[in-house]
Amino acid sequence: MENFEEHIRHILLYYFKKGKKATEAREELRQVYGRNVIEKRQCQNWFARFRGGDFSVKDAHRSGRPSEIDDDKIKALVQANKHSTVRELATALKVSIGSVHGHLKSLGFVKKLDIWVPHELKEIHLTKRVNVCDQLTKREENDPFLKRMITGDEKWIVYNNVSRKRSWSKRDEAPERQAKADIHQKKVMLLIWWDWKGPVFYELLPQNKTINSDVYCEQLQKLSDAIAQKRPELINRKGVVFHHDNARPHTSLVTRQKLLQLGWDVLPHPPYSPDIAPSDFHLFRSLQNFLNGKTFASEDLIKQHLDKFLAEKDRKFYERGIMKLPERWQKVIEQNGQYIID
Repeated sequence: MENFEEHIRHILLYYFKKGKKATEAREELRQVYGRNVIEKRQCQNWFARFRGGDFSVKDAHRSGRPSEIDDDKIKALVQANKHSTVRELATALKVSIGSVHGHLKSLGFVKKLDIWVPHELKEIHLTKRVNVCDQLTKREENDPFLKRMITGDEKWIVYNNVSRKRSWSKRDEAPERQAKADIHQKKVMLLIWWDWKGPVFYELLPQNKTINSDVYCEQLQKLSDAIAQKRPELINRKGVVFHHDNARPHTSLVTRQKLLQLGWDVLPHPPYSPDIAPSDFHLFRSLQNFLNGKTFASEDLIKQHLDKFLAEKDRKFYERGIMKLPERWQKVIEQNGQYIID
């Protein structure tokens, strides 16, 4: 079986006979095999050779034993730095770029875009996440509380929800241009609390008004009134189990005093952990998908669409968001505190 470099040269010869230039042939190869498949100078040299009437794609005979790539060595280099380029690996191994590319492919390595995570977790954060998840798991096993839990958070809703679109174009044409939404555009902040049955209370703050401790405490009082009206069983039985993240307005002294006054059982939540906050990993993700591509002329229209979104979700949607928490806590424990990627 011919090696990878010979395969590439066969393709170069094909493009040469089709009348393409060396730069055009190289660009075609890069689109299929990656940016580092062949050097510009190498490509030009082979085209010069073809123009001279030499159509052989075999390497010229060299004395000495050809270089071989050791599987363990290339694996060790990749594991040591997963961001290594093919060129860097070729330099370290003293072999050609094409050889490295072919060998990586045979070993099953492919280049993938890194995944964005909310925060670069330090050891203290990993430990805190594991401890809190373990604590909550044991509590739910001994005294199930998820159906008594009220959870909530805030989310900015912008008037112009631009989403990138795919458009057809020829291979050598530039893609269509689309302006990003202005980060300083009009927006309103949604505050919402919900449980396994559905929304309990939500409100849009006035345009561009944000949250602070005083505003948050006012919202907590409105939430308390809504619970008394919509979930009286929580007041009459064991009481409210309350969950929110540890944003500053949520953990300030004023807020803590308000929560003590309300008498709610506040669950712990580790720092930098949206992957175990139901509003983040479940409700807001679905809401943003609903909003993508929509443009609103007024706050009233935003409110109408928000009401529509929440009303169209049945109880099973909200129940899934709450009841998947034990599974996610366990996953954090099994992953030693690392983020859940989904």
